[in-house]
Amino acid sequence: MNRITLNYLRKLKREQQKFACLTAYDASFAHIMEHAGIEVILVGDSLGMVIQGHDSTLPVTMEDMLYHCKLVHRGTQRALLMVDMPFMTYATPETALINAARLMREGYAQVVKLEGGAWLTETVKLLTERGIPVCGHLGLTPQSVHQFGGYVVQGRRESEATQIYNDALALQAAGASLVLLECVPVELTRQITHALEIPVIGIGAGRMCDGQILVLYDMLGITVGKRPSFSKDFLAETGEIGSAIKNYVSAVKTGEFPSDAHSFGT
Repeated sequence: MNRITLNYLRKLKREQQKFACLTAYDASFAHIMEHAGIEVILVGDSLGMVIQGHDSTLPVTMEDMLYHCKLVHRGTQRALLMVDMPFMTYATPETALINAARLMREGYAQVVKLEGGAWLTETVKLLTERGIPVCGHLGLTPQSVHQFGGYVVQGRRESEATQIYNDALALQAAGASLVLLECVPVELTRQITHALEIPVIGIGAGRMCDGQILVLYDMLGITVGKRPSFSKDFLAETGEIGSAIKNYVSAVKTGEFPSDAHSFGT
């Protein structure tokens, strides 16, 4: 069974077909996701919160990410495997190259995800020129939660929206293969998705994205504390994990999810 490639995701974008993504942290859930039709699995640094019990993603280490990436890889044969680079592991281009290479070589990642905009262009260019595909993460970037003053929607002010839009273009120009938008208004998402040739994945960014992603624990309704407003408990409808994920995939592909209730206006 051949793995899904970035070329395949670009093909889906050209054909205006949606694709579904979820986070995973172990082999068993990754196996269930893949058989339910998930095309992209993200080994997210969200594991710091949902697995390790921290109040942010900041304590997550490279060794944590390598460990969980290996587990997820063992549970998959087809899904494209993307992995977060932890806080401060890409503070300089040279550091990013060393750590991204480890995630590819030891963790079997196919894409690495970095949080940040135009300031990352030198790093993105360096990685992609050396064969490491990159997903840029814009909008609400959890590793900057203290700078933002909390988990709040980004891009509502015109200056913020312009910055995020320009950052997306800059990341694409630097060689990024994907862009992920988190917690941004739907109109900004529409503009960016239309402007970029590369696929755009959304979380709390409305239905106009090419793909959608959620944290697994949120979409199963087992989040500790308050579930994000942009998420939905798909397990409540079925009572069975595999069926819940299949329903999520179907809802993404038909455009039923996210609804207006799971999105942010201006």
